[in-house]
Amino acid sequence: MGAALGVQAVSVSFGGVRALSEVSFDVPPGQVCGVIGPNGAGKTTLFDVISGLRRPTSGSVRVGGRDLTGVPAVRRARGGLRRTFQRTQVFGRLTVADNVLAAMEWRGGGGGLLADLAGRPARRRLERARRERVDEVLALCGLTEVRDAYAIALPVGRRRLVELARALADGPALLLLDEPTSGLDADQTARLREVVGALDTTILLVEHDMGFVMGVCDRLVVLDLGRVIASGTPAEIRDDPAVRAAYLG
Repeated sequence: MGAALGVQAVSVSFGGVRALSEVSFDVPPGQVCGVIGPNGAGKTTLFDVISGLRRPTSGSVRVGGRDLTGVPAVRRARGGLRRTFQRTQVFGRLTVADNVLAAMEWRGGGGGLLADLAGRPARRRLERARRERVDEVLALCGLTEVRDAYAIALPVGRRRLVELARALADGPALLLLDEPTSGLDADQTARLREVVGALDTTILLVEHDMGFVMGVCDRLVVLDLGRVIASGTPAEIRDDPAVRAAYLG
């Protein structure tokens, strides 16, 4: 099978500063790939390019074999690309359940406003299926007991899991997780590890928790000063002298 994600010779410059330089790697379908490296290595810039928030100075991004380099972020999201952020991005004045439900609103309902008002069977079936999906995702992420709480009232670890649940609600084809363990306690990190292991989707994650990274990733890409300095299995990366010198110590 072809790569689910293909990054080819991507460079990003901010004036005279090059944040990424000729970055290339592929992620096969269904694999979990980690991007690691010291602060300032270009990891978040890479995520911005892949998700469509920033256009590269040069190079290309392909998802599912399709070149998305010039495609806006909204169209990428509607095509199945989902992303979480370093800083949690939840709808604070919505409940946890409604945060997850919001991820499916873009598809519309079974007939629109008139169908809602008339209570048509197609609309009722769709709404029931959507609510069932919300229940599934909340259970997967360990959020059932806070489903009716307002997201703004939750501690940061729970809010991060709400963001994850929202990203999963619509069945992503490619999931980008930016520092997903940040703010999580040990139990929540263990839950996240279970969730990632249970998903049947391609995942690219940036993370500084090396225990988590080594435990969930099939392969790793290491960035330093905007360049790929190594890629391979977790065992290969752990033993790579260049990686140890630049990051692992």
